[in-house]
Amino acid sequence: MKNFALIGAAGYIAPRHMRAIKDTGNTLAVAYDINDSVGIIDSLAPRAEFFTEFESFYEYGHRLKRSPLSALDYVSICSPNHLHHPHIAAGLRLGCDVICEKPLVPTPDLLDELERVERESGKRVFTILQLRHHEAILRLREKVANAPANTKFDVDLTYITSRGKWYAASWKGDPRKSFGVATNIGVHFFDMLHFIFGRVRSNVVHHAGDDKAAGFLEYERARVRWFLSIDAGDLPDEVKGKKTTYRSIVVNEEELEFSEGFTDLHTVSYQEILAGRGYGSADARQAVETVHVIRTAQPSPAHSDGHPFLKRLSS
Repeated sequence: MKNFALIGAAGYIAPRHMRAIKDTGNTLAVAYDINDSVGIIDSLAPRAEFFTEFESFYEYGHRLKRSPLSALDYVSICSPNHLHHPHIAAGLRLGCDVICEKPLVPTPDLLDELERVERESGKRVFTILQLRHHEAILRLREKVANAPANTKFDVDLTYITSRGKWYAASWKGDPRKSFGVATNIGVHFFDMLHFIFGRVRSNVVHHAGDDKAAGFLEYERARVRWFLSIDAGDLPDEVKGKKTTYRSIVVNEEELEFSEGFTDLHTVSYQEILAGRGYGSADARQAVETVHVIRTAQPSPAHSDGHPFLKRLSS
């Protein structure tokens, strides 16, 4: 049984990590968040210590090292995106392996720095790339691998997840903290595309706004038109008023069905990490590089490589 700490316990994604810790037979020993709305802990780890000051949390983690029975083995990180790097480094320097939500860090340079801290500490950082464990994604990856080597797939990726006015007022609406919509809601999709279709060959941005982004990516085995949005107005007519999220991947004009099967993927990710098969910083690099280019690119006009939803923006 391993002892875990969790940073960012009041966040949206934190309960999935708490459940994964419990479901894998481990203990959440201590949690930290600047906010104290963490009642979920009562049902998942009622004996966990809780701190609202990072300094107190960090000092307590050092005290736990005095006994092999209480020493922390892992630190799980669910804090805002801009804090991932310092929180990962702190966890590694506590003598722990680290499990961090995506995006691991915003830039390749910070990824290089994390790898230095890994070498200095002798510990590892792992990231949650849950779509790599989704059965539909694994089947598609196998299909692509079995296709003739010169086959190039045409893909349309569309993800619209409606967000209210709170989003703009939160850290997620601040590009200095979330690094923009393409990073915040898109990085795991870009990792999925890399996982299935290989390395990126071309990365073009057609639209970059506060609430939506679109572009074209060419991979070794695919040409991908992508569109990401948090604007409910972008939902297709057949979905409006019925659902707040629309997720679609069309491969060679065939819809990939993967609307289900997301519930337990964090637990699967933890199982793989604990079994020594987790995804680390090297696995995250391609997606980190992709979103970094998207954030810093100058949008260019779309032609035949433009996502179909772009037409709505100009109408």
